Amino acid sequence: MTGRGRFAPSPSGRMHLGNVFAALLAWLSARSQNGEFILRIEDLDPQRSKMEYIYAIREDLCWLGLDWDAEMPLQSEQNGVYSHYFNFLREQNLVYPCFCTRNELHDASAPHGTDGQLLYSGRCRNLTEEERRNMTRKGAWRVCVPADEVTFTDGVYGEVSERLDSACGDFIIRRSDGVFAYQLAVVCDDALGGITEVVRGVDLLSSTPRQIWLYKTLGFTPPNFCHVPLLVAPDGRRLSKREKDLDLGHLRQTMSAEKLIGKLAYLAGLTEKPEAIAAKELIGAFAWGKISRENIPISDNFC
Repeated sequence: MTGRGRFAPSPSGRMHLGNVFAALLAWLSARSQNGEFILRIEDLDPQRSKMEYIYAIREDLCWLGLDWDAEMPLQSEQNGVYSHYFNFLREQNLVYPCFCTRNELHDASAPHGTDGQLLYSGRCRNLTEEERRNMTRKGAWRVCVPADEVTFTDGVYGEVSERLDSACGDFIIRRSDGVFAYQLAVVCDDALGGITEVVRGVDLLSSTPRQIWLYKTLGFTPPNFCHVPLLVAPDGRRLSKREKDLDLGHLRQTMSAEKLIGKLAYLAGLTEKPEAIAAKELIGAFAWGKISRENIPISDNFC
């Protein structure tokens, strides 16, 4: 065995075609290395996560032929773990409460990071203890990022470099309602789960430098990262669970698992024709060098 990969879907809806694409490539990468493949359900959002979708995810993966060797605990069961590492950061004076309102955060003069996302101004970083005690609302907790450059080599997109203070700023690791944020949770989950390779959509590429910094700050070794292109609608819009874009409920009524896998393998560049094929038959053909860096349009007649 050489490595441990994972698939970490959120149970906020039925998996759509883009989720299946990422799951297939993560599974093929792990299996081509004779490694383990782990399933982890990311149910951090209590408002949107539903047990029916957790059951559907497991059943859909089985239907696709994407088996897994172990399943990690649900994120909703991991608050004790996240609290431990949150308190570690707090003891290092690396976190602080932020009381900014939504309107204050989205002020027209607010700067934006290199990915276009809102860049936090740091206005609450230097509040005194008295000023914090006098606040009448609960605050979210942000981590103090340094003015450091984080560089890593992505398995698909090559060298990526980002200066944290100007690219993302102090980011939230615990929401005002007490729910731990994705950035902290995913680092703890992957590090403690022994994950050595993270495969996910390129929309999360900009999150990776801050996560690598968190890994190292918490005393963990970062895994290898491979970000994959997104499957997009003909108009360039990314596929969305909310809009029911080509979800498995629909796809399973129109084609076999082998036909679906064959189409995705062709789009990924792993086969020369979109012919039906079982996932396990693709293991020998898999190589990251075949995967495009460009997002992949899905035709209206995909089904």
